[in-house]
Amino acid sequence: MPRIALATYAAFPDLPPDDQIFQRALERRGAQVLPVLWDARTDWSTYHVVVVRSCWDYHLRHAEFLKWIGRVERAGAVLHNAPSILRWNSDKRYLRDLEQAGVDVVHTRWVGESAESPTLAAVLAEEGWDEVVIKPAVSASATDTWRIARAQVADWEDRFRGMVRRGPALIQPFVAEVTREGEWSLVFIGGEFSHAVLKRPAPGDFRVQAELGGSQRLVEPDPALIRAAAGVLSRAPGKTSYARVDGCVVNGHFRVMELELLEPTLYFTDGPTAAESLADLVLRGAR
Repeated sequence: MPRIALATYAAFPDLPPDDQIFQRALERRGAQVLPVLWDARTDWSTYHVVVVRSCWDYHLRHAEFLKWIGRVERAGAVLHNAPSILRWNSDKRYLRDLEQAGVDVVHTRWVGESAESPTLAAVLAEEGWDEVVIKPAVSASATDTWRIARAQVADWEDRFRGMVRRGPALIQPFVAEVTREGEWSLVFIGGEFSHAVLKRPAPGDFRVQAELGGSQRLVEPDPALIRAAAGVLSRAPGKTSYARVDGCVVNGHFRVMELELLEPTLYFTDGPTAAESLADLVLRGAR
């Protein structure tokens, strides 16, 4: 009987409802499935497979999380996604790799990578941006993500400097399509398109996360949108068991905001057959 750990964190010791659907899909196939806190004192060699799911505090303990990936790898368990994919995707500077590979990524300024970083005012002036979104390079669940207008720059400069002192950060122009049309999330299992949701922020907000009041609904994307998202995924540095491509349609073109390969919600509640497909894939790889 395959023994499988679904890695989670302290706020969801029994997994969020979405991943409980995946757990039941594995159990129906005869696997022994246990939710396990990623930072628990656990002998990971006792598991055939470890699937990263709701490890939603990894960004707060990034160095520790990377060491954990190494421990699971050395223990001999099959890790989903693969360790190299998880490491690459844990820092948003992967977006720069995608852009260099020809992917249409929201234009980004990277700051805090050298001893001298430009001021927030200087970046907006150089780029001609009137409104921006700022976030750390290592972040999740919209933590420490803020949206400001040019007129507010002086009030936020100290906070920006503090963020940069803690580590690299990114500045992007605010994409108004997020609040007007919504943000697309296209889910892929084993590299194949599964389903998609369209997410919208709460009134007056720009963040689409459900815990911040955002909503989502199952939608049927145009084939061209699926092809665009699949093209983005093809630029990842390796094959993926699960993936979510997030972005907006801007002037008729799909523009990538995130390629989520680490711990994304996969919206199994909206597309439950995806849980079945992922369960089949995971069990095929169990030793």
